[in-house]
Amino acid sequence: MKITVVIVTFKSENVIYKCLSSIKDFYPVIIIENSDNKNFKKKIESEFLNVTCILAGENLGFGKANNIGLNLAKTEYVLLLNPDTLLFDDTLEILIHSANCIKDFALLAPIIVNSNELNYGFFDKKKILLKNLNFFEVDYIKGFAMFFNKKKFSKINFFDENIFLYLEEIDLCKRLNLIHEKIYLITKAKIKHLGGKSHGEEFNLDMEISRNWHWMWSNFYYNLKHFGKFHAYKLTIFLFVKSIIKMIFFLFLNKKKFFINKARFLGLLNAYLGKRSFYRPFK
Repeated sequence: MKITVVIVTFKSENVIYKCLSSIKDFYPVIIIENSDNKNFKKKIESEFLNVTCILAGENLGFGKANNIGLNLAKTEYVLLLNPDTLLFDDTLEILIHSANCIKDFALLAPIIVNSNELNYGFFDKKKILLKNLNFFEVDYIKGFAMFFNKKKFSKINFFDENIFLYLEEIDLCKRLNLIHEKIYLITKAKIKHLGGKSHGEEFNLDMEISRNWHWMWSNFYYNLKHFGKFHAYKLTIFLFVKSIIKMIFFLFLNKKKFFINKARFLGLLNAYLGKRSFYRPFK
């Protein structure tokens, strides 16, 4: 077997079963569960014999947990999936065939079919898009479905574990670009992404607060890392001031919006102070 599927989960019981059911049962799957939920592990492994569930013991975030799966996988290729994705019947076969044909790639990605949002992009917005009928080269792909050629990552490793959530895949693609490794979108390989459905609805507010905190932190960190301090502050200072104004405005009007803007303020403040991305939605 040339490929292992790796999925990071956290309170994902509402979607993971559909995701696993869309993967043919002869493909090995490693789940990294960002908790110590032994019941989840027992149930998943009893229902899906091709699945090994590793309990991280705590919420490690997207990048660090995926790094565990990437390092545990013994196969040449690894497909990272979000738990709220669904494969088509031939998605994996098309990706593997493309990998055998292209050979020089570092990352491949399927095309998302249930959204107008693109799951790929270019760092240089003026770049000419040269399309092949079956694939074309891009600068970056979104993190919900990433097909790794593991041997291409010996120089840069995998995800930056300083990032808990957001922009970790863009950072990885940026580092691949800098060493001239190739990223391709495979036009015939298709995937559905439900988007923001990786957890149950009862956790929506906690997750929304966490997402806003980490989006702001990661935004500053990524730009500081790749473009320097001046650019990072220039890009985020307006967002910082805006979050303060909104936090004050919504203090007595809308508690939910107050807490969301407080999270945005604190995420950026801690990034400015050089603190790690420590916020967690649940202890």
